Order: sequence, then C-alpha cells, then structure tokens
Amino acid sequence: MVGAAIRRAGQKVKGKLAEPIWALGAMSGTSLDGVDAALVRTDGVTISEFGASGYRAYSIDEQVVLRAALGKWPGDDLDAAADVVLRAHIAALKGFDADVVGFHGQTLAHEPRGRGTHQLGDGAALAEALARTVVWDFRSNDVELGGEGAPLAPFFHWACAKWIGAEAPLAFLNLGGVGNLTWVDPLSRAPEEEGALLAFDTGPANAPINDLLMERRGLSFDQDGALASQGEVVDGALELFLEEGYFRKMPPKSLDRNDFSLMLDLVRELGDADAAATMTAMAAASVMQGMEHCPVPPERVLVTGGGRRNPVMMAMLESALDCPVLPVETVGLDGDMLEAQAFAYLAVRVLRGLPTSAPGTTGVRAPVGGGQISRV
Repeated sequence: MVGAAIRRAGQKVKGKLAEPIWALGAMSGTSLDGVDAALVRTDGVTISEFGASGYRAYSIDEQVVLRAALGKWPGDDLDAAADVVLRAHIAALKGFDADVVGFHGQTLAHEPRGRGTHQLGDGAALAEALARTVVWDFRSNDVELGGEGAPLAPFFHWACAKWIGAEAPLAFLNLGGVGNLTWVDPLSRAPEEEGALLAFDTGPANAPINDLLMERRGLSFDQDGALASQGEVVDGALELFLEEGYFRKMPPKSLDRNDFSLMLDLVRELGDADAAATMTAMAAASVMQGMEHCPVPPERVLVTGGGRRNPVMMAMLESALDCPVLPVETVGLDGDMLEAQAFAYLAVRVLRGLPTSAPGTTGVRAPVGGGQISRV
C-alpha cells in the first residue's frame, strides 16, 4: 500500500513537472478504412496544442488482405497483412516531425478472458523505418493484469474534457467499427482517480454495416447513411439483437470486431435498404442501452468516429437520448483524428511512467501503464 502510494505521488510530480513534447499518433481501426495520423503536444497529462494530421486510405486490395486476417493470432500466416500494416503506416507517418510515435497497430482479435488481444504491427520495424522512438503494444499489460484491454482512449477523453473547459459530466461516444462510450467527470484531478471515468464498448457500430455493404454492393460503407435512409427498421430483428447477453453485462466490458456477426444473420432475408436501416438502428440501440450505466446522466454526448457522419444514426440517437448529441467538432475537436491523437497522448504517458488505464476504464485491478518502447 505504501509503495503504491509513493508511485502514484511520483507519477503526479513527474506529470506536473515534465515539459510537453510533440507526439505523433497512428490509428488503424476495425472499420479497415485506412490509417489516421495526428500530432499532439502534451506532457502526458494536459494537452498543450493540437498539430497537423493526415490520412492514408487502404486500397480495396489491401482491405481484402486485412479482412482475411481478422480473427487470427500470432503464429498464423500473417505475412501479407503485416506487410500491408507496416507499409501503410510508414506512408502515413513519414512526413511528420515528432519526438515519439504512438503506434496502435491493427486489431485482428480480442479475447480478454481467453487468448488475450492481438494488434498486428511491428513497432521495432516502424521505429527503424521512421528513425523515431515508437511506443506500441498498448493493450497487453492491461489484459495480463485482468483488464479488458479496451477501450484505451478514455484517459485522452479526460484530457479533452479539461481542454474544452467542461464543468459538468459529459460523454464521448466513438462510433467506429465498434462503439464505445466514455463518461467523464471533468472536475476530477487525474484520469486514474476513482470516479473520474467510466468506459466500455457499447456494441457494434460501423463494422457490420460496412461488411453488409461490401458483401451486397462491393462498397466500403454506407456514405451519409444514404442506403439506410431509404429503408425501414424491422422491429423483430432489432428486438432479437437486443436479447444478446452482452447488453446485460456490467461495465467495464469490451468487444471483438466480429462478436456480433449474428447481426448479418438477422437481416439476411431483408432487402439492402431495410437491412442497412435495421443495422443502423441496432448500433444506435446499443448506445441507448449503454447510457443506463452512466453514474449520472451526462450534460451532453460528443460523438467521434465515422458514425457521426451518418445522419440516420445521429437522428436516432438525438431522438432517444435526453441530452444534446453533438459531433465533437462543435467543441473544437477533430472527430476524424481523435483516436490517433489518443495514442499520441498515451505514448507520452508510457514514456513518463504514467498509467494508461484504470479500473473504471478497462476493469483492470489497479491503474496500469501499457506499451513497449522501441528506440532508435
């Protein structure tokens, strides 16, 4: 107990006195659209400045390779997918100047109560290619210590709440491949403090909708919700979806990209538009269910990720929730780059020995830092 208290005190001092540095974060999400890259100047506690950002899209051929690797673990034949991940990240990151790179890698499988978690990507090879220090493998320590290993952006969401000057509890909702929610008390003194954060995966978001569009129409996603807007929600399929046991689990909790593959089965007999509308409603209903876990209702929900560009999904959320549902751009944040920025921020925390997850974010037994450091 005494040792833990001394370490926490040391972390606070370290975070307070450290000079901010430029960190470059990279994110390749479960939607498999491409690699986001973004600069953040931070001391690992507060955000000083946001810098430039960029995006490198995956080609259709590259997406096919990555989709074929989903669900695989170390030891499987992953050479082609590893090559795609490395080449895409080098291309996305090489034009930036930064003191450190936060490299998430590509999540292929996630079983925190089983085989662990697998983010494909060689941080040492990336460090050599970029001639930069790279922090990577952010999730393994958390899983090994009993945590879910996800979501990991909540500590950054806490810093964003401070940066925008929030004074009342709020929520960040990421609608990427999988949906996740972070409830933040902006008056807390540190993200690892008890009661500062509650975070969990709400359910599937864009990934199954993207899979539907790829399977039926050869498209990567439902742009602007155009297909869903032409369809009708089939209530029977939605009700069957909400019977899934995941929704009865208490947070923190997390999902693998393909945990809700049953969604496609539930809409198999529907036309394209009705299937897209129903799956969009499933994603929104997942969030509605998750909001019940918030310690107190949030003053507002700030939405990031590709789902915020889907007017159908946003309208469903706005009509169901009892608070404003707004894109993060309304408070001066970049919803396309928030996850990349998060791993830039976390990389600096790893360098400075600060925790990157806590019981309220992943269910880990105590605040823990993650990440390997590859120096050049």
